Amino acid sequence: MRVAFRAKAGRKPMQESRMFLTVPTILTWTRIVAIPLLVGVFYLGLSTHTQNTVATVMFVVFALTDWLDGFLARRLNQMSAFGAFLDPVADKFLVCASLLVLVQLGRADVFVALIIIGREIAISALREWMAQIGASKSVAVHMLGKVKTTVQMVAIPFLLYDDVIFGVVDTGRWGTALIWISAVLTVWSMVYYLQKALPEIRRRVDK
Repeated sequence: MRVAFRAKAGRKPMQESRMFLTVPTILTWTRIVAIPLLVGVFYLGLSTHTQNTVATVMFVVFALTDWLDGFLARRLNQMSAFGAFLDPVADKFLVCASLLVLVQLGRADVFVALIIIGREIAISALREWMAQIGASKSVAVHMLGKVKTTVQMVAIPFLLYDDVIFGVVDTGRWGTALIWISAVLTVWSMVYYLQKALPEIRRRVDK
């Protein structure tokens, strides 16, 4: 739900007292609720193939709510400051939890997980600080960050499934390649955001 918190012409933003009960916000909450469900699948007495299939379907379905809640927020004019805050938090929780599961299963390198999770923590902290000093536009979401997220969202279900589809595509091998590409893009995007924030950081230090 990465949408700007501004109302359309002639409309007022929804009442903040109702922001917890909107359809877009509920969809965002489902991504957080999905985390223990997705992790729990691997603790059930199911076959490996069934666990992988269920976890993959769950991840894809819940990841799609990221697009759907943004679409509905704009369509229903239910954008809110709370929704704008919760959406990226839900995305990061889902991705980080999935990565930890994959590390536990031996399908993702711990170094990759550290890069991706560490970057999310660092950039989230940077954005919070930039917002506090009124310079949040300097670290607004860039296309590089969107590409990084897209690659992650393809790599993770591939690694969760970890099997051959259509008799040709080895999702484990493709997922491994994509998650490493995602790690490279993660570092690249972090450097980009730090460079954008550097002038403001220097101004603050020199004061």
